[in-house]
Amino acid sequence: LLPVTMKNGYQYGLHSKLPEIQSLFNSGKAAIVANVGTLVTPTSRSQYLGASVPLPSQLFSHSDQTAQWQNVTPSGISSTGWGGRMIDSLQANGQNATAQFPAITNTGGCGPFCIGANSLPTMVPPGGAIGISGVAGNVARTNAVQQLITFDNGLQLVQAANNILSKGNTYAGLLNGAIAGLNLSTPFPANNPLAAQLQMVAKIIAVRNQLGLTRQVFYCSLGGFDTHTTELASQDALLQQVSQAINAFYNATLALGVDQSVTTFTCSEFGRTLMPNSSGGSDHAWGGGMHFVVGGAVKGGDMYGAYPLMALNTGDDATGRGAMIPGVSVDQYGATMASWFGVPAGSLNGIFPSLVNFPNQQNLGFV
Repeated sequence: LLPVTMKNGYQYGLHSKLPEIQSLFNSGKAAIVANVGTLVTPTSRSQYLGASVPLPSQLFSHSDQTAQWQNVTPSGISSTGWGGRMIDSLQANGQNATAQFPAITNTGGCGPFCIGANSLPTMVPPGGAIGISGVAGNVARTNAVQQLITFDNGLQLVQAANNILSKGNTYAGLLNGAIAGLNLSTPFPANNPLAAQLQMVAKIIAVRNQLGLTRQVFYCSLGGFDTHTTELASQDALLQQVSQAINAFYNATLALGVDQSVTTFTCSEFGRTLMPNSSGGSDHAWGGGMHFVVGGAVKGGDMYGAYPLMALNTGDDATGRGAMIPGVSVDQYGATMASWFGVPAGSLNGIFPSLVNFPNQQNLGFV
């Protein structure tokens, strides 16, 4: 384990494949937020077992808990997510007034998090935005396609699809033109899918002025953490990718001079059970997630929230198999970052509907 010491003197250990995160933590650029998860209201073990308080819908289900992390709606059903709702709020207050490009960029795997009532994301793979193939540089083909997608055939569904296609092609042209010839001075690790996504994010940040953007949200993803088998070997490879990718991205923000304006945070639908299974792995749990927050504005070198008691059948264990009850809600976690991001205090409850149930600590103070 890689030792890290909190400001209260308590010492913890990071996974051996996280030396870059350890360095960021020790330099005060990374913080740990302990035991984050979906909650409707503060919940104890007895309340969970007795179902005496509202609980998140469909606990322990990947798809449902992913949706609830992203939309922070107790039922898990919402057409918008908190990333999109943050951008809605800021744009209603004048941010991104000259934007020519969406304020939310998804590099892969985003669900409702990226969608607002008035804001939609654009998809940009690590290799760059993808426009309509086969027309670049050919005026006749470009004009023909443009006529096809702007022709009014009276069918609303077709017209809506054509409008999306037209916008996507325009955005691809704008972005690819802006980043053409752009070479970041920061090296990113090869053969690392998360690093490739974050490298593209750094490029989009570098050309933000050309795109007319003042506030941006980015969503990157890395899968493979459903470790029902071979957990130790899987975590070695995955956590090494996370550590190296986040470190490279932070260094890129330094080189671009925006480290104080960019905050990177992790999220996951749930932690894993403390009790192993018979296949060398662990199973779906609830809380227990230890999340990293990284950036120049982060009050790093410390842990926020309460570290759970890592023992079976104790007050933090919901199921007897080590499924930790969250001590920090996603609403608190997200609202802390939203406040830093510039979302007005009066808009927070609309973005995070369960935040009112946590009146004693709506801002965790890590940034």
